[in-house]
Amino acid sequence: MSETQTKWVYSFGAGADEGGAEMRDLLGGKGANLAEMARIGLPVPPGFTITTEVCTAFYDNDRQYPDGLRAQLRAALARVEKAVGLEFGSKSNPLLVSVRSGARVSMPGMMDTVLNLGLNDASVQGLAVMSGDTRFAWDSYRRFIQMYGGVVLGVDHHRFEEIIDHIKSEKYVTEDTALDAADWQRVVAGYLEMVERETGKPFPQDPEEQLWGAIGAVFGSWMNPRANTYRRLHDIPAEWGTAVNVQAMVFGNMGEDCATGVCFTRDPATGENIFYGEYLVNAQGEDVVAGTRTPQPMAASRAKPDEVPMETAMPEAYAELMAVREKLERHYRDMQDIEFTVQRHKLYMLQTRNGKRTAPASLRIAVEMAQEGLIDRNEAIQRVNPASLDQLLHPMIDPDAKRNPLARGLPASPGAASGAVVFSADEAEARALKGEAVILVRIETSPEDIHGMHAARGILTTRGGMTSHAAVVARGMGRPCVAGCGGIAVDYGAQVLTGGGKTVRAGDTITLDGTTGEVFIGSVAMIEPQMSGEFATLMGWADEIRRLRVRANAETPLDADTARKFGAEGIGLCRTEHMFFDPERIGAVRQMIMSADTAGREAALAKLLPFQRADFAALFRIMAGLPVTIRLLDPPLHEFMPHDDADLAEVGAALGADLATMRQRAAELAEANPMLGHRGCRLGISYPEIYAMQARAIFEGAIEVARAGEKAPVPEIMIPLVGTRRELEITRAQVDAVAEKVFAEAGMTIEYSVGTMIELPRACVTADRIAEVADFFSFGTNDLTQTVFGLSRDDAGKFLPAYVEQGIVAKDPFVSLDVEGVGALIRMAAERGRATKPGLKLGICGEHGGDPASIAFCEAAGLDYVSCSPYRVPVARLAAAQAALGAGGDRTV
Repeated sequence: MSETQTKWVYSFGAGADEGGAEMRDLLGGKGANLAEMARIGLPVPPGFTITTEVCTAFYDNDRQYPDGLRAQLRAALARVEKAVGLEFGSKSNPLLVSVRSGARVSMPGMMDTVLNLGLNDASVQGLAVMSGDTRFAWDSYRRFIQMYGGVVLGVDHHRFEEIIDHIKSEKYVTEDTALDAADWQRVVAGYLEMVERETGKPFPQDPEEQLWGAIGAVFGSWMNPRANTYRRLHDIPAEWGTAVNVQAMVFGNMGEDCATGVCFTRDPATGENIFYGEYLVNAQGEDVVAGTRTPQPMAASRAKPDEVPMETAMPEAYAELMAVREKLERHYRDMQDIEFTVQRHKLYMLQTRNGKRTAPASLRIAVEMAQEGLIDRNEAIQRVNPASLDQLLHPMIDPDAKRNPLARGLPASPGAASGAVVFSADEAEARALKGEAVILVRIETSPEDIHGMHAARGILTTRGGMTSHAAVVARGMGRPCVAGCGGIAVDYGAQVLTGGGKTVRAGDTITLDGTTGEVFIGSVAMIEPQMSGEFATLMGWADEIRRLRVRANAETPLDADTARKFGAEGIGLCRTEHMFFDPERIGAVRQMIMSADTAGREAALAKLLPFQRADFAALFRIMAGLPVTIRLLDPPLHEFMPHDDADLAEVGAALGADLATMRQRAAELAEANPMLGHRGCRLGISYPEIYAMQARAIFEGAIEVARAGEKAPVPEIMIPLVGTRRELEITRAQVDAVAEKVFAEAGMTIEYSVGTMIELPRACVTADRIAEVADFFSFGTNDLTQTVFGLSRDDAGKFLPAYVEQGIVAKDPFVSLDVEGVGALIRMAAERGRATKPGLKLGICGEHGGDPASIAFCEAAGLDYVSCSPYRVPVARLAAAQAALGAGGDRTV
């Protein structure tokens, strides 16, 4: 290879380790780790990796390979042949290879794999002689035809299964292991005939053609629908591409002294420091992950009476694997997901990667590894994905609840969920889009089911183990999952599942407990989650690191209690209009809106004052001296207007007006665009008695709490929708006047501040002027995003997914802050506001306050706090700590 020619192929194993773990972006995770394992002396079958740059070139050049690739591949293949003493394409001494994908981040089951490549009608005979096992040779050939036929030639998987099932039924057997060499020869003949019938061409017999066909299929699978969906769900850029790994085959299906398995160096569901995994004797890797056979446990301590653990069946290989476990975890300093094969008692390592894990496991592993000294506390904080904490913030089964058991399977992914039974991924997605809670029930899941798994509240399968597709994907998504539930039978045609003499039909409700593996008929009561143990430890470490304070958006005692339980440091947004939808209050609110004069409005407001005072006093008590930011009334009027003649007549009766007068008043108040209409501070300026009532309620509620000897409240009164300095000046003067009056009446004062919600572009541009009369700014990013983009968040869902799909926007701007546009205005307002008033407090109170990426922006922009929904508070606390570390906040705990 010349000095100027790009290197497309990197070898690994047998002393030719050209890559390493640090080359993940170029070699993909699998290729980088294969090279790394070989480099540190683990038994890795030799092979080579075709880089992710080839994938990029493949798509940039209309699926054509770059110059020089074929020559480099041939040279790398020759090194493998020399290392193992076999020849690719030989009839008598054939080298067989696996062809696997390998992106820089793990995408389990999303892309394609081909095993046993290189077999044909001639070399299968040579493999039989070379191995001394005719059955093994024909079993390997049928596996190759089935995988290659599905992955490369596009033949439907079920066409192959029909042929096997027919032969098994003729022999009255149910397991593949019961078929002998002659049976597999019949299967192969049936496969070859069916493939030619389906594709119009004979199955390819040239190993070179097979190899390039498989490589093209793996690169092609990077853009298949399930991979595209997975990348979209996990924010993986399409331009990253995948590598392709070609590796000498080792065989777990040569007989009873062979096996294959998947294991984790710690329990991926709980994080417990035990060797966790499953294996199958006389099998290949896809048998374990596909769920077509139920695997056996690795450790004797985890085995049931009728199971044979690897520790007992293959003690030497198990002991060697335990040593590998220790070496890998100490080398990578993280929990590893390992794939291995035992061929005639010899162990081979086929993969290691940082293992997917549940949120509880992620927390426990990070904390315990820090306590063990493998990593420091800062790294522990950065190890846990803040968004994954949502998995801990969902209900669990109430231990005292009544339940109607249906069956028990494997506890594949913790948490609990209830929903209507659906039997297809498409139906799960369709019904979830209508707001229904559904449980996806499948015999076994496949990568094509990913959209339905994401839409479902929980997943139930009758086949598969703890490392099956359903289990791995559900854990990654945070969905409760019960797998391998052999006690129930699923009939897709009849749309029923049966177990224990009970029948559940499509649409009936069931409850899954993914923590215990139990399945119940009907809904079962659940309890709220608790923060304790490793959760509390990691949150404590995060709180010591982070600079940003974390508050909650809350306006009810329940919300405030929940927020405090999750560690909120105050309320960053109390939306007072949400307090008025109570049936006891809505009538007075409507009377206030529909009144034609000040006297009528004041009479209605007098009815609301006691409610508001009690509301605020309750929040002040719960927050116990922490800041409480109260946004004065900001309703689009149409949300509170009477909706029909009956409502109008009821309001009219209270106001002493007839129906015709009420209709006329409603017509006067109607707006073409209420979201940009008579709301926020505009309402307070037009009808100052409204804000005067609310200010009085705030101050009287605060004095009530302070007089009771409780911690003094810290009310922060926020004026909404300010666009000019004068608007805030007028409304602030109203608030200050009420404060002076209430303090005089009470004979005591309390500290308070008055600021504004920045949610209009003009407010950002003129922030230096507005800051002259503001004690704080709180960025209302929901409305600011609407007004910057000029779109309605209530309607944007109809087209924003297409915008994300086409790359017009990277993410939905209502989910994750638009840094380029909205963020630029926030920075401008922050800089201009603090230029006028250096000590100006700055916060954010839109839904972005709970989004980790948006929190990172808030840290970089120098804001003081974020405010989010109560259940997002732990997410925000951890994300704020990670943002501080990412911003250079090296404050080792």
